[in-house]
Amino acid sequence: MTITRGLLAKITGITAEAIRFYERKGLLNPERNTSTNYRYYDETAFKRLRFILKAKNHGFTLSEIKELLELSNATASSCLDIKLKAEEKLKIIKQKIAELQKIKKALNQLISSCQRSKLVEECPIIEAFES
Repeated sequence: MTITRGLLAKITGITAEAIRFYERKGLLNPERNTSTNYRYYDETAFKRLRFILKAKNHGFTLSEIKELLELSNATASSCLDIKLKAEEKLKIIKQKIAELQKIKKALNQLISSCQRSKLVEECPIIEAFES
């Protein structure tokens, strides 16, 4: 059974424009009916789109998702190849969390040094950003 882009969008809860975007990025390859010029999607396309959405929710970028899809379709790939990609992503996420923790600490310090009664010209937050 094949379905149209509009129906696929409705089923998955994303927009047809998002599906078009994934097509342009080479993540989805629908069948095209030359007589109607409609694009049709089968069960494989639905599963692929679900994979894309779940991988995005786990923090993977579209280029990383494309790599995962290529690995999942390559006969020479193994689960270890996928695991290494996931571990690499986890390392990046941990680094980002550490950076965000530093930003949080710095912002908390700036906020705590700020007093409502001071004029804008004396604001420690503005001073910190200008220096």
